[in-house]
Amino acid sequence: MEVILLERIEKLGQMGDVVIVRPGFARNFLLPQKKALRASKNNLAYFENQRAQLEAANLKRRDEAQAVAAKMEGLTVLIVRQAGESGQLYGSVSGRDLADAIKGAGFTVERRQVNLDNPIKTLGTYAVRVALHPEVTVSVSVTVARSQEEAERAAAAAVEAEEEANRQEAEAAAVEAEAVVEAADAAEAVEAE
Repeated sequence: MEVILLERIEKLGQMGDVVIVRPGFARNFLLPQKKALRASKNNLAYFENQRAQLEAANLKRRDEAQAVAAKMEGLTVLIVRQAGESGQLYGSVSGRDLADAIKGAGFTVERRQVNLDNPIKTLGTYAVRVALHPEVTVSVSVTVARSQEEAERAAAAAVEAEEEANRQEAEAAAVEAEAVVEAADAAEAVEAE
């Protein structure tokens, strides 16, 4: 089935593209959500007449989403769940749970905006993409822990490990710079002879 996209759809096309999709995808998702129109002469003419208004509305929504994304940048949410000794959760953390946690942090996000490929089933820290707009996504750090204290200990350990890695990187750069200086001094000594 051919449809005209009314907004950018990831892995499908940009606004105004005429694409071929499966009939079920068009009937059950694109058309009811007003993300596309059936490709016909009348709908093509309608789209061309409305294109400027659709693009202006899309631009406004994208700017609003970028402003929210700037505020959400670096957001970390904590989800407390019961887990076994091996870190395996009793149950799982789904997109709905993440949307509720992000709402608790003060942002309005729907479940379908949380891009979670598979449910989270173990303790740890995960990066989850949140699509605020088809063209604007932000990464949210999600920590799944047994308690608030355990999450704070894990965060402190992660910061400490990052500082240690940065210190080792700085030491390696200093050793490399020293080797370059010694090589340059040796080259000058050879030229002087």
